[in-house]
Amino acid sequence: MAKLLICDRCLLYAHNPYLVCAVHLDGVDGDSCLDFREDPNAEPEGGTYYNGELIVQPQQRWTQQQKLELLDWHPMFTGRCPQCNGLFDRDWSARVHWDCKCGWMDDTV
Repeated sequence: MAKLLICDRCLLYAHNPYLVCAVHLDGVDGDSCLDFREDPNAEPEGGTYYNGELIVQPQQRWTQQQKLELLDWHPMFTGRCPQCNGLFDRDWSARVHWDCKCGWMDDTV
């Protein structure tokens, strides 16, 4: 079945694994649909509704590789300053700011 990315937000979308929509049962030919109608109750792309309020998810700015590298050097995971290798106090799991006495400052947040 030829389903478009916008099908999930269409008023005519069937929400059925065997049908795409009420008008185009097998999907559409091409990369657009003339019958698309925005569903006012559909959750918007990049966000969701919680207690009637739209919560927009922040855009992820890091790749998977960068996230994995972060585990190797960030004090939140190592307990040490990446510049001078100094130890942070044992309260480091509850910290928000990771600034060291040597002058290293966390700019990842």
